[in-house]
Amino acid sequence: MEFIFSENTKDLKPSAIREIFKSLTDPSVISFAAGNPSPQSFPVSYFRRFTDEVLDNNADAALQYGITEGYTPLREDVLARNKRVFGIGEEFDAAIITSGGQQGIDLTAKVLCSRGDTVICEEPTFIGALNAFRAHGLHTAGVPMRGDSIDPDELEKVIKSAKNPRLLYLIPTFQNPTGRTMPFEVRKRCLEIAEKYDLIILEDNPYGELRFEGEDVPTIKSMDKTGRVVYCSSFSKILSSGMRVGYVIAHGDIATKIAVCKQVNDVHTNLLFQMVCHKFLTEFDLDAHIKNIRGLYRKKSALMLKCLDEIDGGRIEYTRPNGGLFIWASLNGCEDHDAFVKKLVSKKLAVVPGSTFSCDLSRPAQGFRLNYSTPSDEQIIKGVAILKETINELH
Repeated sequence: MEFIFSENTKDLKPSAIREIFKSLTDPSVISFAAGNPSPQSFPVSYFRRFTDEVLDNNADAALQYGITEGYTPLREDVLARNKRVFGIGEEFDAAIITSGGQQGIDLTAKVLCSRGDTVICEEPTFIGALNAFRAHGLHTAGVPMRGDSIDPDELEKVIKSAKNPRLLYLIPTFQNPTGRTMPFEVRKRCLEIAEKYDLIILEDNPYGELRFEGEDVPTIKSMDKTGRVVYCSSFSKILSSGMRVGYVIAHGDIATKIAVCKQVNDVHTNLLFQMVCHKFLTEFDLDAHIKNIRGLYRKKSALMLKCLDEIDGGRIEYTRPNGGLFIWASLNGCEDHDAFVKKLVSKKLAVVPGSTFSCDLSRPAQGFRLNYSTPSDEQIIKGVAILKETINELH
């Protein structure tokens, strides 16, 4: 039987990252492909303790339906922490608890964009966001990253040439997939440009607390005085990715509409884990825990960069992130990074091809993404050795 798929989904392709995961059942494969936090960062004993406490003292509420907006104490915690850490939150703002940051991106696009509108993105950018936009019948237009960020003048050109531009999607801090951080002046200009062309900014900041070098850069949302910025983040990178608890902070009018759409989507986020998150924010030294994660990733990033630095001949270029999970690499003179990535996979090293993160599905891969948070130190050393060997074979 031949099936006819909807207009919104017929062009969707499986995530290359999820497909790569299927190969990782082979224990001999070294993965630099994940976007996962390190298992060493999971506070397992506290999860056990807090889960037991919730079930012992409040099981009736934890295992029952909850309100769509989220567990009220957790929403209050989220607003308070983001105000303290990132300077985010005006009187008009409200928080919605989502099933991971991915749902926050999806629901924001759903409530603010209509089929045929265009979302302006950094190029390259997060595949989960691109697929969410495509699933809603939206066009994506990329602004190439130059150095640390996009060029505001190029951003304006892309906006002017786009069909019904509506949303500007940015990952300003430790960007996925490049690991780059947008300078303050560029963030400020992006907000000014959004105001000029009446665009909403969707600021995605799941890695913002993972800085292990340098000074924090103010979020775009912290500069928002009118409600033009929707801020999306999650607990995936600082507590657990598997529990799927994220949040959106947005103008109350937008938050209300997101809640209506979330009712259709999943009714509410897992209430037990929301209540466990609340305990982490009120009965646990989260700042000290995050400091430990930063130390872990500082060491892992430094090790991978040291190994990459030992590849001679200027044949590979790569970013040097100050936080987050990723390094972006490209081979000088290589026109087909997809073929190179396939060669690596044949040698039991998995990385993510750059084409995965492109707004233009037909565009050849311009690089590939490396992850240092998940592999062991031994795997980092061995994996970069495979990378070096394969580069030498090409030359």
